[in-house]
Amino acid sequence: MERDSTMSATASGEATVPSGTSGDLPPGTAATTGRSGDSSAELKQRLVKFARELGFDSCRVASCRPPQHAREFRDWLRDGAAGEMRYMERGAEKRVDPQQVLPGAKSIVVLALNYFQGVAAGVPPPNSTIAADTAAATGRIARYAWGDDYHDVIAAKLGEIDSFLHQLGGTQKSYVDTGPILERDHAAQAGVGWHGKSTMLVDVRLGTWFFLAEILTTLDLPHDPPAQDRCGKCERCINACPTGAITAPHRLDARRCISYLTIELKDSIPIEFRSLIGDRIFGCDDCLEACPWNRFAQVSRESAFSARRSTIGMALRDYLKLNDGQFRMLFRDSPIKRIKRRGFLRNVCVALGNVGRAEDLPALERAAADSEPLIAEHAAWAIERIHDRCRAETAEIR
Repeated sequence: MERDSTMSATASGEATVPSGTSGDLPPGTAATTGRSGDSSAELKQRLVKFARELGFDSCRVASCRPPQHAREFRDWLRDGAAGEMRYMERGAEKRVDPQQVLPGAKSIVVLALNYFQGVAAGVPPPNSTIAADTAAATGRIARYAWGDDYHDVIAAKLGEIDSFLHQLGGTQKSYVDTGPILERDHAAQAGVGWHGKSTMLVDVRLGTWFFLAEILTTLDLPHDPPAQDRCGKCERCINACPTGAITAPHRLDARRCISYLTIELKDSIPIEFRSLIGDRIFGCDDCLEACPWNRFAQVSRESAFSARRSTIGMALRDYLKLNDGQFRMLFRDSPIKRIKRRGFLRNVCVALGNVGRAEDLPALERAAADSEPLIAEHAAWAIERIHDRCRAETAEIR
């Protein structure tokens, strides 16, 4: 997916036909045919049309060759910048060689699906956690997780495309953030977007608010040209990162990234990062929101990504009331369920430590006695932080 390490809108709100689908084959492309007898260009036209009908906002094709930044990926792993994401190392060789994923694959179909919901009612302003003196503190959840789990939504669509391509004579392997593939490299090669300095993909029509999915196929389809890099001298995404995780253009240290800390990290959040997390309780959108290309973004046509009250309207302290069963019910069909109650309430405690008030202490005190040590530890930290703020406020009054 085009998201956090955990991982990634359309300007017009309508799917568009990519270049290279008019029936003219790019130089050097063989006019192969599928089971239907159509030329490869005709097969691609049918594919793009079908993808549009399924709701995808972009459908483009890359050649099935090693990703452009394979060496940089290996260096990134060697430097330990992946943190605890061991699965990145386990699948490293497959990630740099698509033929190990699907032997005989000739093309990679890259699909993009807009998830942008606009400024939904009830969402706190980016730098405000308390709407009024009497309001309870709320937390921020990354936009991609406001609605249904993108894995489920997109996987169903990929299954239909897989069947479609199978009927044309292809053998496929499909992924939506679920397998060993350097998806942003292949998406950039196909022209879905270019590599932004935040490491996220950016497109002149789609902005940054979109998921990626890939289908490796044995069908030889015409390939699309890459997009032009339009970042120029802009470094807003780098400057927007609260923890300095974007250490240089196109270089991300996941160990400092709030998305990693609140989603991928399974244990205690390092003390030095807790205050920098602010009110974020699942992921972070700061580098995305800073991108000027998002001024063209419009609301997604996919209703499954619409925001829920559980992700945009609940008080932080109310989350602490959830037992395991209630947590699973509240976040059923949501990507938030993947970090389980222990991880989510850990994040909630950190956010309350940063923005909570005296009224939140009873809920935190109950959390400090939770049978899950991870929750209890972070609740105790939050309690001390709130007490410190209360003492400081009292001293100022005096």
